[in-house]
Amino acid sequence: MRYAPAAIALSLLVAVTASVSQGAEREPDPRSAALAAQGKSQLAAGQINEAIDSFEAALAIDPGHTAIYVELAEAARRQGLQGKAIHYYRGALERDPGNLAAISGEGEALVEKGAIEKARRKLSQLQSLCGASCSETQQLAAALERGPKPATLTAEAIMPDTVVTQN
Repeated sequence: MRYAPAAIALSLLVAVTASVSQGAEREPDPRSAALAAQGKSQLAAGQINEAIDSFEAALAIDPGHTAIYVELAEAARRQGLQGKAIHYYRGALERDPGNLAAISGEGEALVEKGAIEKARRKLSQLQSLCGASCSETQQLAAALERGPKPATLTAEAIMPDTVVTQN
């Protein structure tokens, strides 16, 4: 009976220590990090499809590496696939809800897609997390100032009316 308070204190200490180590940032797998670095250099060189292949290979090796989701989303945005980019940003935010790059990137993709009100909510979320002076907040605010990208008109979008004439 007299050991009960000491046992409770010790078990509380062990529980807190275990939860702290569980929430700590972990090191990514070295193979995954190498593939991610290769993907970043390919993305910088404009080789978007090759970069996506590298990022997906890195993600297959280490599915918990949050930064790869952000890089994949960036590559998807460069391809003009904002919906896919938003999917990847949300995947990153599921793993790390406070990831400022993912919040900002999702907001920028929303602006490009035309969802201005949702992007403004992301901006207010960023302002509450890091303030108005952090780079992610400023990037999203600049994207909101620019507004959505103009829609690209394709040949399939304008179909001529068929006129039947008799010869």
